[in-house]
Amino acid sequence: MKLRKLIYTMTGAALLASMSACEDEKDLIIIEGNLPIKTSTLYMVGDATPNGWSIDSPTPLEPSADDVLVFSWEGNLNPGEMKLCLTTGSWDAGFIRPMNSGEEIGREEIVDAEFQMHAGDPDEKWRVTEAGLYRLTFDLRNWKMSSSYLGGQELPPAEPIATDVLYIVGDATPNGWNIDSPTALEKKSDYIFEYDGKLTVGDFKACIATGSFDVSFVRPASDGVKIDRSGVESDSFIFVANPDYKWHVAEGGIYHLTFDLEHYKITAEFKEALSDEKYPIESETLYMIGDATPGGWSMDDATAFTRDAANKYIFTWEGELVEGNMKACLAPDGTFSCPFIRPAAAGVEISADGVASPDFVYTTGPDDQWRVTAAGRYRITFDLENWTIAVKAAGSGSDDKKPIETTTLYMVGDATPGGWSMDNATPLTADASNKYVFTWEGRLNTGNMKACLEPDGTFSCPFIRPASAGVEISKAGVASSDFVYTTEPDDQWTVTEAGDYRITFDLEHWTITVKALGGSDEKAPLESATLYMIGDATPEGWSMDNATALTSTEKYIFTWEGELKTGEMKACLAPDGTFSCPFLRPTTDGCVIDDKGVASPDFVYTTGPDYKWRVTKAGRYRITFNLKNWTIEAKAL
Repeated sequence: MKLRKLIYTMTGAALLASMSACEDEKDLIIIEGNLPIKTSTLYMVGDATPNGWSIDSPTPLEPSADDVLVFSWEGNLNPGEMKLCLTTGSWDAGFIRPMNSGEEIGREEIVDAEFQMHAGDPDEKWRVTEAGLYRLTFDLRNWKMSSSYLGGQELPPAEPIATDVLYIVGDATPNGWNIDSPTALEKKSDYIFEYDGKLTVGDFKACIATGSFDVSFVRPASDGVKIDRSGVESDSFIFVANPDYKWHVAEGGIYHLTFDLEHYKITAEFKEALSDEKYPIESETLYMIGDATPGGWSMDDATAFTRDAANKYIFTWEGELVEGNMKACLAPDGTFSCPFIRPAAAGVEISADGVASPDFVYTTGPDDQWRVTAAGRYRITFDLENWTIAVKAAGSGSDDKKPIETTTLYMVGDATPGGWSMDNATPLTADASNKYVFTWEGRLNTGNMKACLEPDGTFSCPFIRPASAGVEISKAGVASSDFVYTTEPDDQWTVTEAGDYRITFDLEHWTITVKALGGSDEKAPLESATLYMIGDATPEGWSMDNATALTSTEKYIFTWEGELKTGEMKACLAPDGTFSCPFLRPTTDGCVIDDKGVASPDFVYTTGPDYKWRVTKAGRYRITFNLKNWTIEAKAL
């Protein structure tokens, strides 16, 4: 909200004249600037602040005794985002914001940085990069803010936690979020508990009792404290019911955890990497639930399996299924918060032909489910040792598919040479001796793909797709050979390893085969006459219509010089206005560009995940993309 002072200056005579003659001209002087923001209250809100995103109870700042328009605050901030407001109770009011989204508050001192104030979008916020004790000052007279890092977070004094048991619970732990049976630690002394075992990528917290989430938990002092092979990011913890902070295991492995309940400290030692072997799931019971099952979605009426007398990991059920969805759990908890046995990809089909893919996972999310496409009597068998499901339809005959009649076949997707352009779809070659067999050989990138008989330019035609979403293509081949021919759902094959491949579609038997060829892993150059940058770090922001063009200095080399702001950016060959095109992206999200250059020179060319470069220091830069070597250079000028 820019405020301007309007000063009218007139001579006394002119003033008198203006009272009697409207035709006299006034001299208008406009002085640009911000008027003081007059308020008796100031608050900060965000997950970085003590009171989180509660607009009804944000964290107040105190006015200075020397200047009532200078507000300050001192206390603990967590990693996260924040902005400021003058009043409570409304998200529609004006907020005090940084000049650029994502401006960092951290160890580096900030002195008299400018801020802005406005309502609505864009929703700029400061980003606190490190938990700690901070002093913040906001000068509402001059529209300036300052920040000082005062050290690590000050935690309230706490009594030692006296308990005979300690558990960890979460999707990173062996027993998941099952609060009735969390993973127990070994008590070594009055206040020392240890755990030696497997942790997977995910979150966890610790508790001293089972059966309820509505109690105090041992938690990190800030949310998302990382645990990986270097140890634990911060060793302090708290014992509270809220906020729901959890440790985040960033790298799966065998770990040694030690909890000191007297001094509120945790240590984490990485012992070894995880093997690909899955551990058997230990359970005496198994149930399925879903609208395809006899009991529907009622946890109280979940359908029980029978445990095999000779093999404790085998569970079987036989009965009627209707069209719909289903998943399985070890023991219904009535809350749907327990982990579930799920297909390895969403919507894996169960039909008279069996199950489209035998593999399953055991997780709290995402909420993937099997999809029963044909009602009937089935025998379902779960193997909890090998993590597989087998399905057999009782008394159903074969459902032979008719051959797909076509003289042409094309592939489309960011994994293919032509990308998602229907005009450049990649053609396959029909076999001279079998009109139903189509083959292609060439380079595939990492990404997704599907096939169509004839590109229609609209993506509304039916596509040849995997029988379930995300079936992987790698140098080992294709994970499942079956395909379907439908307009939806938009399931696609996922190429996980770039390389040279032979792809064969059999339109008579509805199968795909994939063979990796012995070519080089070198990436083929990206062919393009244009290259553009987009993002809030670039001159034109996120506008696809005004994307910043780079200049081709020689084939495959594109260069740009100009001012970059703090923020994010990515690049595309030709803006399509929809953000659905593939983008040039860093290999890891948030790869830093600053006055030292770019943290990593390598880039990828994909539709997702939505990785972007992060410019942490505004200034004038020369950006160079090499589309032959797949590298980016950044030089501060």
